[in-house]
Amino acid sequence: MELQLQGRTALVTGAAGGIGRAVAQALAAEGVRVALLDRSAAGLEDTAALCAGSVPLVADVTDEQEVAEAVAAAVGTLGALHIVVCCAGISGPVGTGVEQTSLADWQRVFAVNVTGAFLVVRAALPALRAAPDAAVVLVASDSAFVASPGMAAYCASKAALVQFGRALSVDLAGDDVRVTSVSPSVVDTPMSRGDLGDDAFSAPDFPVQSAEEVAAHVVYLASPRARAVNGSGILSDFGYSARSGFPA
Repeated sequence: MELQLQGRTALVTGAAGGIGRAVAQALAAEGVRVALLDRSAAGLEDTAALCAGSVPLVADVTDEQEVAEAVAAAVGTLGALHIVVCCAGISGPVGTGVEQTSLADWQRVFAVNVTGAFLVVRAALPALRAAPDAAVVLVASDSAFVASPGMAAYCASKAALVQFGRALSVDLAGDDVRVTSVSPSVVDTPMSRGDLGDDAFSAPDFPVQSAEEVAAHVVYLASPRARAVNGSGILSDFGYSARSGFPA
């Protein structure tokens, strides 16, 4: 299916690796010129080498001034901004109960996963409003809908991110800017391997998807082909959330 993305522009956060890198590559393969935002200069260099004509921008999504300058640089270099994809995220404490979770850790998770998306989208809104068929895609998690023990901060932040997208879609309903989200279950990325360990991925007893599979969802939602999809998104969890816990 032709996604009608040729010649469009995008800003992808968390682009130094994992899902962000896969999204940047997938968009570039569709003819999108991509600005890559991350705090890791080395990671951005590697991603830029995979995306012809891309624009690497080193910035921390939790820093308001850095975000404003990076978005301005992206728009200035690309000439327009049709798509924003917020992939930057951290897991925070894993296997840690609420009583053992420090305020600093809790705030850091929300700063990256929620406030970071807010700062990036807010800075990009003038350019998005000026572009036809603009789209924002937020990369959340199935943890917005179901919970694992010891990950309260992460689960709460991803639920907040999904609802931020829904609220934003209402605010921008008259501006020709769609807002959607992708909420995958376990994805084989360096972050997931850091949380679960490499052994968990050698012969997993749970379904695992690739960053490229998530990127395919993002690219579709970012395209004009998905023009009727707004304020909602894709929950890609192999159907786990649909299953009843009833013992029968």
